[in-house]
Amino acid sequence: MFSVRKRARLAGVALAGIMLAGSAAANAGVVVKSSGPSADQYPVGEEVADSSTISLRAGDKITVLTDRGTKVMQGPGTFRVGERPTRTRARLTNMTRRNAARGARTGAVRGSGGSSGPDTIPNLWLVDVTRGGPTCLYNLDRVRLWRPVSEEAQTYRISQVGTNEALDVEFVGTESVRALDPAGLQLMNGQSYTITGPASEGGSMPNVEIRVIEMTEAFRQPAELARALVANGCMSQVAVLGNTAEAEAS
Repeated sequence: MFSVRKRARLAGVALAGIMLAGSAAANAGVVVKSSGPSADQYPVGEEVADSSTISLRAGDKITVLTDRGTKVMQGPGTFRVGERPTRTRARLTNMTRRNAARGARTGAVRGSGGSSGPDTIPNLWLVDVTRGGPTCLYNLDRVRLWRPVSEEAQTYRISQVGTNEALDVEFVGTESVRALDPAGLQLMNGQSYTITGPASEGGSMPNVEIRVIEMTEAFRQPAELARALVANGCMSQVAVLGNTAEAEAS
């Protein structure tokens, strides 16, 4: 039989192992953007230790979010993931907060070149009416839809799959963001919805299907948020996070 002293020593070793495993997970960065010949080797969503070394070829560009900041690596060259990352800026940090979606404005937003509306989605907590797949959201009573740049009013229909529940959402004028009225259609965690766009010149009605995942945990660091988005399969939002991280690290 084990002595009390030996049991205590074994328990201490086990606890130390758990603490080291937790520390290793906390010190792992997340690839949020990857392009070039080595993109398959470092896919978006991959976790890489801060202590790891990455060798890139010409044309490679990898963006990693770590708990200390953003590391953008561009080949050719060899890089240490945790070495001198760019400090996280206010806009990127704000994306980790539950109220980030509330700050997204409705109404017309000017893009580059004088066109109306942004060319790319400005906030990862908006629902992109052109992209399907899992969609992670906070407060389901305050959902906002986003459409790409347009010079005219358009109506999109969002319908709950398998039911008759549906709501038409009209983007007025050149506005790019429109709030979803929960009294007309309440999105629910785990449910799928079809978003049908206006008819194109050819007469077809494009549609995408999203699956809503309600987020309940607040994250202090962008890297923590990236891990949660990846775990839930919300990869289009990881892409938005990656674009923002890369732009702010430049």
